[in-house]
Amino acid sequence: MTVTTTSQQRAATADTPARHATASRDTPAHDTGSRDDPGLSVWPASTTRLPHDDLAVGGVPLTELAERFGTPAYVLDEAEVRERCRGYLRAFPDADVIYAAKAFLCRAMAHWVREEGLGLDVCSAGELQLAVTTGFPPERIVLHGNAKSPEDLRAALRLGVGRIVIDSTSEIARLAAAVPAGARQKVLVRVVPGIAAGGHAKIRTGTDDQKFGLSLADGSAQHAITRVLGQPRLELVGLHCHLGSQITTVKPFLSAVRRLVGLLARVHEQHGVTLPQLDIGGGHGVAYRPGEDTLDVAALGAKVRAELAGSCAAAGLPVPRLTVEPGRAIAGPAGVALYRVLSVKRTGEHTFVAVDGGMSDNPRPALYGVRYAPRLVGRRSAAAPAPVTVVGRHCEAGDVLAADARLPGDVRPGDLLGVPVAGAYHLSMASGYNLVGRPPVVAVSGGHARILVRRESLADIQERDIGL
Repeated sequence: MTVTTTSQQRAATADTPARHATASRDTPAHDTGSRDDPGLSVWPASTTRLPHDDLAVGGVPLTELAERFGTPAYVLDEAEVRERCRGYLRAFPDADVIYAAKAFLCRAMAHWVREEGLGLDVCSAGELQLAVTTGFPPERIVLHGNAKSPEDLRAALRLGVGRIVIDSTSEIARLAAAVPAGARQKVLVRVVPGIAAGGHAKIRTGTDDQKFGLSLADGSAQHAITRVLGQPRLELVGLHCHLGSQITTVKPFLSAVRRLVGLLARVHEQHGVTLPQLDIGGGHGVAYRPGEDTLDVAALGAKVRAELAGSCAAAGLPVPRLTVEPGRAIAGPAGVALYRVLSVKRTGEHTFVAVDGGMSDNPRPALYGVRYAPRLVGRRSAAAPAPVTVVGRHCEAGDVLAADARLPGDVRPGDLLGVPVAGAYHLSMASGYNLVGRPPVVAVSGGHARILVRRESLADIQERDIGL
């Protein structure tokens, strides 16, 4: 197997989109016991084993995808995305399920989510306009953000988003002044309930020591609610909270429901207003490596709905319409990242396996210490697994993709590695570091593969650099 060169990678995406969009193959014969392989437990459900230790996702061999589209590349299983959307609708009947676009957004993703009946949560004018120009109904969109720019707010009002989440008191007057005369904008107030939850300190947002929302403990949330109710151009329709990310237990969400229902009761008592909506955010955890915990969405839905009904009954309130905002839990497990090994370096007790991507296409290990489980694809090896550190090609010692991976002891340049659970916070957080260009996104479904987002080329980068 040869290493895919930079020129080969450019050629793989330089053809017209139609050339890739029409290519397909029959679903290959596979090992029906592939789901018994513990290493595949975090891969998309469509993953099957092929001869020579190749894998197919969505009916398309990964080796074929790497040859056709080059590496690094993101592979996204459309059927997995759709089934995860449906799983949330089953778990939360009579609720609004809103996909958090920050996890991953492209036109096709917005289209899939809309077809499956979900709403959309956006955090910028860019995300909003991409969704609306794709045909996403703006009334099913929620705008978030702790520091929304004037352009964000103007775009939201111009395009008619369903709800805007108020994140600070300074935003109240600014938004009210921007609403056209005679119109009213539906808003939620983001409440910090004082609950610590999440997989890392940098992704915990339910406590008072971070930048999001308005504190329940110090009265900031109550003060903001009073101010919003005093604005005739704003219509307060409910409360919002988001506890953090990678939460794998139900208990923090139940605590949040109880505290927010308590605030709903105080609003009713003080202002005579019954708020009809309660948004408990997302942050639902997934497993990145076999054996890790994941949040049971069905259990979450059942227990949250029961807690909400019980708390409202105790407070003498009608049950508000519930909203949840999954992002990672829909997109993450549907994605696989593909890399070519460029070098293998053994230094003392350490073995470094360097690939043709890195922190520019996946900064999460450097940011949060996330651990992945890369797998050798497309070559059968009899060598025993050995501990290695999979590193990227960038000029940073912290450019590490998998610090404690196990790969065959004979791993070598030219090998193809697949990294599962790569559908969320990869492309959306990708950077231009070292000007290597961001990878493409390839959708697979029923034996077909097509480009959703093409590879960023050197020409793309140069076209933006207009000064001298």
